[in-house]
Amino acid sequence: MIRTALITLSTSRAGSGGDDPSGDLLVGIADELGAEVVGRELIPDDPALLRERLIVWADEEGVDLILTTGGTGFSPSDRTPEATSEVIDRPAPGIAEAIRQEAARHTPHWALSRGTAGIRGSCLIVNLPGSPRGVEQSAAVLLPILPHALDLIADRPSGH
Repeated sequence: MIRTALITLSTSRAGSGGDDPSGDLLVGIADELGAEVVGRELIPDDPALLRERLIVWADEEGVDLILTTGGTGFSPSDRTPEATSEVIDRPAPGIAEAIRQEAARHTPHWALSRGTAGIRGSCLIVNLPGSPRGVEQSAAVLLPILPHALDLIADRPSGH
């Protein structure tokens, strides 16, 4: 069973206790993977807080996968990729590149997404765009590759 944590970064939504449509879509991705969602958080765009949460989920809770949504654009508060890069041990650039490649099929603004992906210990961390549409497009990339990627990280036999 894949154990996953989901983190939405949005200062406005975290402050208002509003709905979280992109986070709801992350739950859908986890469901399609057959993953167990062991945690779901809605936090403000705060790099220090995100670093702390990524470390807790990866190291203390031992999840296999962390998906984030939000904070990947060009706004001054968009610091999700930097916070993620500071906590990963090994980058996984192909995942972020594939997400952007899929986005290029749908929007001329695809190059403005700065999400990253990488491995911390035995946990894969992937940043997704903050828009629900961006999460849906990312799912098309992630669903076929995540099971194999997680098998490789866990050093489980895989069919490659």
